[in-house]
Amino acid sequence: MKVLLVHAHPEARSLNGSLKNFMVERLTQAGHEVQVSDLYAMQWKAPLDVADFAHVEPGAHFDPVLDSLRAFEDGTQPDDIASEQAKLLWADAVIFQFPLWWYSMPAILKGWVERVYAYGFAYGIGEHSDTHWGDRFGEGTLAGKRAMLVVTTGGWAPHYSPRGINGPINDLLFPIHHGILYYPGFEVLPPFVVYRTGKVDDAAYARITEELGDRLDALWTTTPIAFRPQNAGDYEIPALTLRPDVAPGRTGFAAHVSD
Repeated sequence: MKVLLVHAHPEARSLNGSLKNFMVERLTQAGHEVQVSDLYAMQWKAPLDVADFAHVEPGAHFDPVLDSLRAFEDGTQPDDIASEQAKLLWADAVIFQFPLWWYSMPAILKGWVERVYAYGFAYGIGEHSDTHWGDRFGEGTLAGKRAMLVVTTGGWAPHYSPRGINGPINDLLFPIHHGILYYPGFEVLPPFVVYRTGKVDDAAYARITEELGDRLDALWTTTPIAFRPQNAGDYEIPALTLRPDVAPGRTGFAAHVSD
């Protein structure tokens, strides 16, 4: 199988850097083809701005959505964007690896999403009608591929428990899981989270890599998170709210995961 690893940490000698190397070695030894997008090493340009769009005349109005579509359709996107899109199309599975900074992904990775997920590529595709509201949330360009987050955080696991002060880890990751991965069609696997990174000694690292290795070995057999497909009947269209008989009495993020 083909695996793309999108890695976002500025220090190659960090725990994240070591885990990245471990994953590449484990997957390669298992016979998989692996590509790595090491965003800091690539000096990835994070901002989505007019500099990405050669067709926009100086002083002309810049529309990030429509100009993104035009560049994608005309084949005039910057080479770095087109290259990352090609990697996504090549991959059978994508692993996003990053430290949890301020309850989200590092800015460089968010910038990767904003630039690579062009209009016409990751969003804005498919029929929009009274019964089908675009190819998204279970459908789309990346449907049939798998995605998994490998996340590190300095906090303790109880801090991210249902009653923990930081909020449940699955709630914190929901915007990424559901809005960035499931939206363009990925099958989203449960995340692999490393807690208390400042206390990782040799014994802890051995345990972490053993558990992570097991998750990598099961990359194609792990049951994905059961997000509800948008166009399969659970949602009323075009309101895009759950039907009254679906998950009655349940609200919030949990309502969008099927039992």
